[in-house]
Amino acid sequence: MSKNKNKGSRSTLKLLLQITITLGVLAVVLLLIPDSDSRRGTPSRFVSGSFWQGLASPGELSQAHAFLETSCKSCHTPVAGPVATSCTLCHANNESLLQRQPTAFHADIGSCRECHTEHQGRGVSPTTMDHTALTKIGLKQLDNETPTDQATAHQLHGLIRDGEGFGGSDSNPYLTNEERVLDCASCHTSDDRHFGLFGLDCASCHATSSWNLPKFQHPPPTSVECSQCHQAPPSHYMKHFDMVSRPVAVKPEARVDQCFICHQTTTWPDIKGVGWYKHH
Repeated sequence: MSKNKNKGSRSTLKLLLQITITLGVLAVVLLLIPDSDSRRGTPSRFVSGSFWQGLASPGELSQAHAFLETSCKSCHTPVAGPVATSCTLCHANNESLLQRQPTAFHADIGSCRECHTEHQGRGVSPTTMDHTALTKIGLKQLDNETPTDQATAHQLHGLIRDGEGFGGSDSNPYLTNEERVLDCASCHTSDDRHFGLFGLDCASCHATSSWNLPKFQHPPPTSVECSQCHQAPPSHYMKHFDMVSRPVAVKPEARVDQCFICHQTTTWPDIKGVGWYKHH
């Protein structure tokens, strides 16, 4: 009795497996059906692949990729899914992207889907900056390069695993170990408002979620060393400073480096005795 029951269970599982495989193959075939009815030369939702693709789609594409909505095979490869070669067919010669300092690193990236996700809808950008994913991509590339690069990758893997040896970055609790090994300055030099005065270890103070410092506390309003961190706007080095800035603040003797005489620490346009005044 028990043997017959076990035999029946195996037969049922075998049947279910066969059905699953058949449905999977059928789904792939249907997805690859052309998007128009070749017999009539007109679109047909039920003959074309768009109907079946619509059933399988996890959501709308972004506005930039909306024209590919009914052509899954433009980006997806059966079994493998979206692959980088499909992306580079359209984006490999994007000179505006490769010639801009913040995005030039894409020339060396071999994978796209870690940071670029689709099917989120028309109003959502397909770009999600994932610094941890960027680290993984970089390490994977180093592992496949020269022995020197492989040694570097091995060292970085050790730092990530052990969580020690990051120098000033150790004090920043807002970063993962994967994010700590990134060379922030290589991408964010143009964002440096410190003009290099604080060095190149951005991670010692900043997080990847926002440039704002979570625990930063501005010196008190009585501080007179503003120029150590702040640089005056170009207009302060022109006649504008004598003809507009000083008269508005009613501080005719103020020097350019004496920010504290005219400005509040709440925000730069908050002028002492005047209030909000935006004139630059």
